[in-house]
Amino acid sequence: MDARLNYFASPTASKAFKHLMSAGKAIKESALPAATQELVALRVSQINGCAFCIDMHTKDAAAAGETSVRLHLVAAWREATVFTEAERAALELAEQGTRIADGAGGVTDEAWADAAKHYDEEQLNALVVLVSFMNTANRLNVIAQQPAGGYEPGQFH
Repeated sequence: MDARLNYFASPTASKAFKHLMSAGKAIKESALPAATQELVALRVSQINGCAFCIDMHTKDAAAAGETSVRLHLVAAWREATVFTEAERAALELAEQGTRIADGAGGVTDEAWADAAKHYDEEQLNALVVLVSFMNTANRLNVIAQQPAGGYEPGQFH
């Protein structure tokens, strides 16, 4: 499978990607816990069916020490006992923020309040930007049919 587009060969897309990569770096360096970042990125990518990002975030999380049990259970996190209350709140906010069109209302006050119990304002900012960033990255990859499987941990960091 070949991608429909080579974003890095396009003057316009490569210029935009420099900014996207910079945004991704800012999120990585934020106060939001790294494990939470990878779990949220993985869950958003699962919802959006972005194989490239699922591959990337699974491998990056595993390389950072995340367990295979937790990675396998992200798709069914509500029924899993391996996530902290804070991680569960972040995953709920991420799902609601990703399923905006499905939910016809966006993120509920309850989901926001739960996340705000576990994360300070700076972490909440990073979480919201991460969810938005991942939705953007997923759409770019899904539209262009970026193939999955060849990502090496840390390749874009």
